[in-house]
Amino acid sequence: MDEVIFEEFKGTGNMELRLRREYAEKRIFPAIDVVQSGTRREELLLGAHELAIMWKLRRVLSNMDGQQALGMLLKQMRKTQSNAEFLIQISKSTPNRDGF
Repeated sequence: MDEVIFEEFKGTGNMELRLRREYAEKRIFPAIDVVQSGTRREELLLGAHELAIMWKLRRVLSNMDGQQALGMLLKQMRKTQSNAEFLIQISKSTPNRDGF
């Protein structure tokens, strides 16, 4: 029943955050499914350069196991002090689009 209600209201939201019970049970916090979570109309929130980096990051994360993707994302975030620094680090450490 919850899934039916969720699907009905899904189109009205601006953002979707998926949580994973198995991550929480393993004490991995935040227990976010980074591949399934996202923001609609992110092109209105980010500049073209930042958006390209985010799409590159999503391609990399989507090719990983969900728990591995979350772990890698959290590890990279801990290494940086700001969103801008994080995006620069991701840009340097992920393959170019041609590599996919």
